[in-house]
Amino acid sequence: MKCVICKHGETQHGRATVTLERDGATLVVKGVPAEVCMNCGEEYVSEEISKLLLKTAEEVVKSGVQVDVREYAVA
Repeated sequence: MKCVICKHGETQHGRATVTLERDGATLVVKGVPAEVCMNCGEEYVSEEISKLLLKTAEEVVKSGVQVDVREYAVA
């Protein structure tokens, strides 16, 4: 797909590190499957993966953990 940020690059399958912060908690997930722009580096995560990451972030907030760093793994 054409990058919506730089408008020049095409995306390719790759991996991203996603950081989510909420209510004093920080979740970092490494190795998330994403489409990455080869021109500017912008990363696009699918809706399905986004839902999974947000669900995980909710669990982190509820557990009271302040910082959680994980490697992406399919449930």
